[in-house]
Amino acid sequence: MQHRPPADSLGNSVTLHDPASLPALNDFIEGFIACEARAVNVLNAAADTSPMVQASCAALHMFAESAQGPSNARPFIERALEHAPRATDREQRFVAAVAAWVYGDLPRAIALHEEQARLHPRDLASLKLGQYHLFNRGDSPGMLRIALHPLPAAADVPYLHGMLAFGWEQCHRLQEAEAAARHAIALCRKEPWAHHALAHVMLTQGRIAEGTNFMASMSDTWTGLNSFMVTHNWWHQALFLLEQDRHAEVLALYDQQVWGVVKEYTQDQINAVSLLARLELAGVDVGHRWADVADHLALRVADHVLPFLDLQYLYGLARAGRMQAARTLQNSIATHAATRTEAHERTVWQQVCVPAAHGLLAHAQGDWATAVEKLGVALPRLVEIGGSHAQRDLFHQIWLDALQRNGQWAAVQNVLQPQVNAQPESARLARQVCAVNAALGLPA
Repeated sequence: MQHRPPADSLGNSVTLHDPASLPALNDFIEGFIACEARAVNVLNAAADTSPMVQASCAALHMFAESAQGPSNARPFIERALEHAPRATDREQRFVAAVAAWVYGDLPRAIALHEEQARLHPRDLASLKLGQYHLFNRGDSPGMLRIALHPLPAAADVPYLHGMLAFGWEQCHRLQEAEAAARHAIALCRKEPWAHHALAHVMLTQGRIAEGTNFMASMSDTWTGLNSFMVTHNWWHQALFLLEQDRHAEVLALYDQQVWGVVKEYTQDQINAVSLLARLELAGVDVGHRWADVADHLALRVADHVLPFLDLQYLYGLARAGRMQAARTLQNSIATHAATRTEAHERTVWQQVCVPAAHGLLAHAQGDWATAVEKLGVALPRLVEIGGSHAQRDLFHQIWLDALQRNGQWAAVQNVLQPQVNAQPESARLARQVCAVNAALGLPA
């Protein structure tokens, strides 16, 4: 009688040196695609030298998005590579993709994840990793394309539809995004990534009240999630409230849900920076809240994991009055940009991140003309730094504020009125356009 090799919970064969590691590996796979904290349980099996276990541990260390990530991941990925020749073709490709990430070769990592999506469509952990890299490089069509491959083979998995929904949304295909998100939620009400994708759709379409009610109705399911997912979904709810000028509620959400879950984590930090900055741009006094965030940002002045992260660290430090740290980071960004060798990375750091950093620091210092000029250079290409449309909107809001403070009212009107037209429920934008019309002598 033949023994079938063990398989993970999605049906992919796995090569395990210790069969007792399977539950921990499944916790990584299921936790990763469901945005649940149990993904870290794979570290409990770190003594097992099986390639998939070791590669999963390496990926977890990389997800810290810190300067130490690669060095922390290296021992795990080296063990995975050592034992990979005795594993399956699928496992070897997954290990190679994570290794490419650890060693800084993202084009190779992406190519391997794309190949995996075609050849092993139920390896959804590989798919989500590939989407993550494509997202960080601003390649929205790639995000969608990689998620379409597994659809015939993995249509029963709600989390695939959540990944598809976000890919559709980032490609501005909002009708398809909403359909995919609602299908994911129909399969599993607790699908926080689908809730997140639908929040993007509703915000983009100006469905402010509906979005607020939708996120509130789903928030009871946001349990057992990783800190990024729970804080980020509450961040999205805060954006809906901010559009309605419900400032006290936004501050309460910031204090209770957005900041303070895992203060050491990059994504929690940028959620905090982004929300505090938007509150201030909306005219709200945030009190002493910048200081606590800046204490954590000050540790990141040499990180340079992603340009999207660095720009928010820089702005947060400057808003907190930590100008020496902010200038140190700006200089470090310029040095880092000058040493990039991979073509895409070099272009993004030098041509987008460096001028954006200059403009953000200028805005924080009240140098409106320089902020207008430098952000104006970066904004048309901002998609290249990664992040979502909703996240990058912060930089557009800062640029618009600089235009207004620089007295460029006609330019502000030209940008702001189309936004008001698209967002008729937004009290924030309505209030802003009233001030612009008054300054220009136009009727309200």
